[in-house]
Amino acid sequence: GGVVISSSGGKVYPGHMTAFVFFSCLVASSGGLIFGYDIGISGGVTSMDSFLSEFFPSVYAQAKANKEKNQYCKFDSQLLTLFTSSLYLAALATSFLAASVTRIFGRKWSMFCGGITFLAGSALNGAATNVMMLILGRILLGIGVGFANQSVPLYLSEMAPANLRGMLNIGFQLMTTIGILSANLINYATVSIEGGWGWRIGLGLAGVPALIITLGALALPDTPNSLIARGYTAEAKKVLVKVRGTSDVHDEYDDMVAASEEAKAIEHPWRNILERKYRPQLTIAVLIPFFQQLTGINVIMFYAPVLFLTIGFGGDASLMSAVITGLVNMFATIISIVSVDRLGRRALFLQGGTQMFVSQIVVGTLIALQFGTTGEGEMSRTYAMLLVLFICLYVAGFAWSWGPLGWLVPSEVFALEIRSAGQSIAVCVNMTLTFIIGQAFLTMLCHLKFGLFYFFAAWMVIMTTFIALFLPETKGVPIDEMNLVWSRHWFWSKYVVQAGGSNRRTHGV
Repeated sequence: GGVVISSSGGKVYPGHMTAFVFFSCLVASSGGLIFGYDIGISGGVTSMDSFLSEFFPSVYAQAKANKEKNQYCKFDSQLLTLFTSSLYLAALATSFLAASVTRIFGRKWSMFCGGITFLAGSALNGAATNVMMLILGRILLGIGVGFANQSVPLYLSEMAPANLRGMLNIGFQLMTTIGILSANLINYATVSIEGGWGWRIGLGLAGVPALIITLGALALPDTPNSLIARGYTAEAKKVLVKVRGTSDVHDEYDDMVAASEEAKAIEHPWRNILERKYRPQLTIAVLIPFFQQLTGINVIMFYAPVLFLTIGFGGDASLMSAVITGLVNMFATIISIVSVDRLGRRALFLQGGTQMFVSQIVVGTLIALQFGTTGEGEMSRTYAMLLVLFICLYVAGFAWSWGPLGWLVPSEVFALEIRSAGQSIAVCVNMTLTFIIGQAFLTMLCHLKFGLFYFFAAWMVIMTTFIALFLPETKGVPIDEMNLVWSRHWFWSKYVVQAGGSNRRTHGV
C-alpha cells in the first residue's frame, strides 16, 4: 500500500470505502435534504389555490381570471416570487458569516448552525398566519441553507479518499434530489386535504430534514484538515486513521500538516484569493455556480407545478408531473455517483450540457407551436406528453452533470489556505443567481414567452464551450495536490507557474 502516482502526476493515497467514511458522508450529505426539500415544497405550495387565496389573494384572482387568456402571464407577481426567493437572499448574506464559522469553529459546527436555523424557519412557516411570518420563516430557512451549502460540500471533499471524492461529494446532490422528490410527493398528497390547510403540512415537515442534520452534526467528527488547521493535531490523526481504515497514514497526514502550515502563513484569505496564482480557482468558483443557475434548472424545479399549470395541465396533473421530474432527477443523480470517478468531471459536463441544450430547444419549440406569442391555446395530450418527456431528458442531463458537479468542482479545486473563502464565493454566486432568476422568472416567462427556453439554451452553448476549453480534469487528484492540475493546463499554467512556481510538494513525486 505505498504511494501511487496518479495520471496527473500527484500522489494518490490508498483509500477505500470504510464504514466510518460512509456513515460520516451519509450524515453530512443530509444537509442537501434541507436544500432540496425547500426547492420542491415552495414550487408546489405556490400552485395551491388554498395557499394563494390566503396569502396572495390578488395572484389567486389573477390566475382565475386568466384561465382562458394569456398562459404566459398567469402567475406574474413580484410578491409571490419574493416568497420563494427571499430564502436565497438570506443564504447569500449568510455565506460570508458561514465562511468564518466554518474556518474558525470547524465544518461540523457550521452544519449544526444550519440545521438549527432551518428548524426554526420550518416551525414559523408551518404556523404562518400572514405574509410577514411567511417571509421571516423563509429568511431563517435561508440562513440554514447558507450554512449547510458552505460546510457540507467542503466536509465531503475533505473526508473522502481522493479516488472516491466525486462519488461521496455527489451524496450532497443526491440528498438534494431526494429532498425535492419527497417535497413533490407531499405536495401531491396534501393538495386535496379538506379545509385547504395541506400546505401547512408541507411547510412544517421541513423540520424533519433539519432535525436529521442538526443531530447528525453533533454525532460527526470534524475533518482532519479542519482539526489540523485549528491545532487539534492528535485528534486529526485519530480521525484520519479511522477514515482511511489503516494506521498507515503518515504521508497523507504530513501533507495535510504542510498544507496547514502554509495556510496559517496567510493572514487574509479574502485578499489572497485575488492573487494571480489563484486566478484559475477563482474563475472556476465564480463561473461554475454562475453557469449552473443559467442552465435554467431552478425554473423547472421551483416552478415545475406552476409551469405545468401554466401550460395547461390541471392542478393535480401538474403536481404529478413534478413528481415525475423529481424521480428522474434522483435516478439520474445516482448515475452521476456511479460514473463520476470513472468517466471524470469533463465527460459528464460535456455530455450533460449537450443533452440539456437539445431539450431546451425542443421544449421552447413545442410551447411556441401550441401557444405562439399570444399565450392563448390549449395543449393537446400528445404535445403535453412530449413536453414532459423532453423536460425529463433535460432534468436527467442536469442531474448527472451540472447539478452535482456544480457543487463538487468548486469544493475540490482550492488550496487549503483559501478553501473556506473560495467555497463562500461559490455559494454566494450560486445564491445571487438563484435569487435573481427566482425573482425574475415569472416576469421573464410573461415577456419572453417560449423564448425563455431559447435564452437558457444559448447559455448552455456558452458554458459547455467554457468547460471544453478551460476546465482541467480533477478526478482522483488528492485535494492537497490540486495545484499540479493548474500548472499543467494549456491556459492556466501561465498564471500558476509565473506566480512563483513553487507548487507545493510536487518535488520528488
